[in-house]
Amino acid sequence: MKKLTSLLCVLFSVLSCENDDSSIPVEIPSIIAEFKTNLSELNLFIGDLQNLELSTRAFEYETSTPLFTDYAHKQRLIALPDNTSMVFNGDGLPIFPDNTVIAKTFYYNFDERDPSLGRKIIETRVLIKINGNWESGDYVWTDDQSDAILELNGRTLPVSWIDLEGNMQSTNYQIPSNTDCFTCHSSYDNMTPIGPKLRSMNFVRDGINQLQNLIDSNTLIGLENTSGVTSIPNWRDETVGLDQRARAYMDINCAHCHTPGGYCDDQSTLNLDFNTPLIETNIANRKASINVRVSDFNDGFSMPFTGTTMLHSEGVSLIQEYLDTL
Repeated sequence: MKKLTSLLCVLFSVLSCENDDSSIPVEIPSIIAEFKTNLSELNLFIGDLQNLELSTRAFEYETSTPLFTDYAHKQRLIALPDNTSMVFNGDGLPIFPDNTVIAKTFYYNFDERDPSLGRKIIETRVLIKINGNWESGDYVWTDDQSDAILELNGRTLPVSWIDLEGNMQSTNYQIPSNTDCFTCHSSYDNMTPIGPKLRSMNFVRDGINQLQNLIDSNTLIGLENTSGVTSIPNWRDETVGLDQRARAYMDINCAHCHTPGGYCDDQSTLNLDFNTPLIETNIANRKASINVRVSDFNDGFSMPFTGTTMLHSEGVSLIQEYLDTL
């Protein structure tokens, strides 16, 4: 009887292990570097899509000075093909391998005073490098937040939220069309990323230098350490000089158009790239014009030309304070 009981115990133990899903490794699906109908089909996230939990085949990054988009929050990610790396190419954009996917998701917290109350995800903008060229697509999230659908023509979406002071804010958020995307992402008539420049990623995040972490993990090769890369400051960091803060703000919000090869290259004499010496930027000569274009929101006239529907009051104050010193 004891032998039979022992045998049954062993058998039960084996069957329990066989039915224990936790003992079976879960394979993370490969990233799909194609513009599918649904965002979920790209495999950038795992679990419930609205949780924005990244696949382990992708990594999140931040920029030291973020682009202003009507006070929206953003999650930024890069997914490289398996067994590939970004290659150092100066302090601007690295060289990305084909089939790299770059995505940026825009959302609003219902109440900025308590993010745990939830959020409304608006869109996920995607760039994919295909046969040496970047292509863009925008995924608009469904009302139930279960998925996002590829939308190339853009649309306007009313959005409201409560700010940190408890005031209700609202805007008619503009989701860009593919043409709008090309306006800002155009460099010498080629589509190109804007955000993941090495100089914009070269800062301490969560106690670790973000760029050094990419080097140490071989996600970025061709560079041993961050000492040879410029670091763009956070425009909010008041320990940094006013000129550096203002130039950093202009770099991320304006320089993609106001730079050689950018959309405004043949319409403006400004070169607002952070590394351009002040005397070559023409900021001082054009300061009156700059002030007019940023001080009021006038669709089709005010700057930035696309991507905003309201003034960024803090950014405008920074620029005006800087222009007054010139």
